[in-house]
Parts: sequence; C-alpha cells; structure tokens
Amino acid sequence: MAPELLRKCENQLSRSAYLRHSEKTSIAMALKCGIVGLPNVGKSTLFNCLSNAKAQSANFPFCTIEPNVGVITVPDSRLEKLAELVNPQNVVPTTVEIVDIAGLVKGASKGEGLGNKFLGNIRETDAILHVLRCFDDGNVVHVDGSVDPIRDKEVIDMELQLKDLETVQARATKIKKAAQTGDKDAAKSYSFYEKVLAALESGQSARSVELDDSEVVMMKELQLLTSKPVLYVCNVDEGSVVNGNAYVEQVRQAAEAEGASIMVIGAAIEADIAELETHEERAMFLEDLGLEEAGVAKLIRQAYALLDLQTYFTAGEKEVRAWTFRRGYTAPQAAGVIHTDFQKGFIRAEVMKYDDFVALGSESAVKDAGKLSVEGKEYPVQDGDIMHFRFNV
Repeated sequence: MAPELLRKCENQLSRSAYLRHSEKTSIAMALKCGIVGLPNVGKSTLFNCLSNAKAQSANFPFCTIEPNVGVITVPDSRLEKLAELVNPQNVVPTTVEIVDIAGLVKGASKGEGLGNKFLGNIRETDAILHVLRCFDDGNVVHVDGSVDPIRDKEVIDMELQLKDLETVQARATKIKKAAQTGDKDAAKSYSFYEKVLAALESGQSARSVELDDSEVVMMKELQLLTSKPVLYVCNVDEGSVVNGNAYVEQVRQAAEAEGASIMVIGAAIEADIAELETHEERAMFLEDLGLEEAGVAKLIRQAYALLDLQTYFTAGEKEVRAWTFRRGYTAPQAAGVIHTDFQKGFIRAEVMKYDDFVALGSESAVKDAGKLSVEGKEYPVQDGDIMHFRFNV
C-alpha cells in the first residue's frame, strides 16, 4: 500500500473500529478468529506480525496467559484502486479481530494446565486458526519432545472433542426423558444430540456432521468448540515457505480428509519482514524469498473468508471505505452495517460493480454507460459491490 494511502488508512482505523462495533450506530460484526495451538508452535510470534499488540513471546509453555486481541486491517487491492480513481480525503479499510489464546496441553478438557481458560477463550471466538509446528529447530523446545504436526493436531482436536462430548451428553441426558414420553420437539433435539455424540465418540469434530436447516440452528445454540470452522496454519522454516515440506504434506492430507484448508507461513520470516522500515525493503526481501506478498496478508484474508465475511464499498470525494458484511446479506442488512437507521428506513440501493467502475473510471461514467442498477430489499449484496443507500426515517 502506498505511503500516503497507508497514512490515510491509519488516521481512520480507530474511527472505523468504533463505527463498526457501536451498537448505537450500526449492526455490529464483532466476529473473531482465535489463534490456537500447542505451546511453542509460533502463535504469539505470528500474532505479533498480525497486530500492533505485543504478545509476550518466549521459549517456554504458557507465555501467553491472557488472550491478546488485535483489530487487524484486511489488505484489499480493490480499496487501493478505488482510492486512486476517486482521490478521497480519507480511506478506511475493513478489519477483522484476531485473538491469541494460551497454548493447550493434554488434559485441557479436564482443566490441566490452562485448560479451562483456553477452552473458555476459544468458545468466545467464531473461527479457529490452528497453528502447527512444521519445522525442525533444536533451539526451540517442543512440549512433547519431537516435531509431529499430526500428533499435535490430534492432541488439540481430542481435547476440544472431549469437552464438546461433555456438553452434548449433559444436554442429551437432560432431555431424554421428555423425548421418550412423546414430546416431538424433545425427540427431535434428542435425535440431533445422538447424531453429534456419534461423531464425537468416533473422534470426529462436530463440524463434520451433516445437518438440516433446523439442526443448523440447534448446532449454533450448542456453541460447540469443534463446530467452528478451522484453517490449519503450517509454520515452516525459511527454506519451506514457497513449496512446503514433508510435514506440510502430512497436514494437507489430514485437512483434506475433513474438508478443511491449510496455508503455509514462516512466522520467523514474517517477524523479520515486520521489522523492515519501508515498503521497498519489504518488497526486496520477499522477492529474495520467491514470495509475491507477505504471508500475514494472505492469512488475514483467509481469516476474513473463514468467518464468512465479504466486503462492499462506498466511494465519494470525502471517503472511500470498505464495509464488512456476512455472506448472504440483503441490501437492507448491508445498509444496517453503516447505521441502523439505514436499515430501518431503507428505500433502495444504487449499485455499481467494481469491475465496471474500474473499467470506466468514475461513477458518472458508470451511470452514462447504463451500468448503475437500482436494487430493492431482496437484493443479495455481492462481494465488491460499490453501493449508495437511499433511506428515510
């Protein structure tokens, strides 16, 4: 991002975060990705690269005691391009919250180590970035004495599944009697609990269970740890950031088996990049490594997508701004992200497609070409839409 544009973004970040999360003015997103993993896998190093917040980073277990929360700017080349065309007074990017959570060990589901705190913190997040150590380094102690990302993955999976098993068993026991006496709602709930229990008891996460529409609602109400979407983040050494390594391939196969995605990143390299002063220095460093962009930029975008978030834009001389909305939002719901009054008094949305705006160069040119559409309350907002809302309260 160009220095001038970056300055404009930074000037607006605090105001952007306030508007996004203020219940008085907007429909709050407040969705978080939690960074989890065993101790010493690189979680806090990675978090430091993602955020200005400085999590303690040390070569021993439990160096992160309280979760650290960072509001992270989501890199988006479309915002930069719109700013170049419109030349506004301010540029406001969208953001996502990342939480660095204490390292987990075996027995966490029974309260071992920082187990209760870990599980409570992860329950409050909406998606999981599971960091796995995929590098050898005798100077960095592994809590289990050797490097094995699949074993590490299974440790955390099992602890989360055990805690979920405890939760579902308690619910099932409570409702079983009513289900047996003919209560139809209770019977449906009990059948759902049995389906989830079967998956958990077989070592599968709740997210693997196929659900109908009513069961999706019940799953959300349960707030199970293993129902959250997950991205496996393979932390590798410098020589493996481009093509991965044998550890990464093991994780890739395991992730594919459960329908999850992975990404490869070198946390130590990202820390070095973060220390460089200028964009030019960072670009040269990345080029030497054979990378087109920093891994954290890709990770932020993947975290944003993992939360099922998308972006629409507003563009004018005063401000070009990116707004976060949930995939599937209608125009009034998207308007409510800006201000609740926009949703309550919604009349219509004037919509331009990003590609049309860039190709034609301005809003007036888009209008002249007949490419501006007027949409009503049922319009499903698309990622990249440029929108103006008309409302009356």
